[in-house]
Amino acid sequence: MSTTSEEVWQLLRELVQSQQQTDRQLQQTDRQLKELAQETDRQLKELGKQIGGLGAKFGSFTEGLALPSMDRILRQQFGMEYVGARVRKRINGEDIEIDVLAYANSDRQAVYIVEVKSHPREEAIAQMKRLLQRFPQFFPEHQDKALYGILAAVSLPEELRQRLLAEGIYVAQIDDEVFRLDVPEGFEGRSWHEDAQSGA
Repeated sequence: MSTTSEEVWQLLRELVQSQQQTDRQLQQTDRQLKELAQETDRQLKELGKQIGGLGAKFGSFTEGLALPSMDRILRQQFGMEYVGARVRKRINGEDIEIDVLAYANSDRQAVYIVEVKSHPREEAIAQMKRLLQRFPQFFPEHQDKALYGILAAVSLPEELRQRLLAEGIYVAQIDDEVFRLDVPEGFEGRSWHEDAQSGA
């Protein structure tokens, strides 16, 4: 049975229509994929903001949790008269921020700087030392006092704890939702007073 030319043309018309319909469906799918990609991108950005916000809130929560414990330790164990949280100062365009600052002006002439971290990493030691070294230029009124550092952490690897102690930095860790000093018996923290003045 032979195919007539009219039947061939009809088949070609149907093929063209089918191709046009396929093209329209592909364009629609392409549009939907682009919209989906934009929406996914927007959701990922939003999620990133929320995670960043959670990190900041967790940091603030940790600091808030540490303050009552550190206040008690600094007053009772170290004889500090003043204890302040989130101390910020700017001089000549440079900033310093201290999580907890404590000092005494009476028999005990000393200053304690407390850095609060949830899960400190290796760079926490260098950050702490830099804070101690920069302190006198921002607070010259305390330059004649002994200067000590305390790192308060929710979770601290033992190796990092040992390195902090070796640097003469006090360590405090959380125990039953209360921060406590975690130093060997007889531990004496290093005074950074002379080092800070010499720039060591």
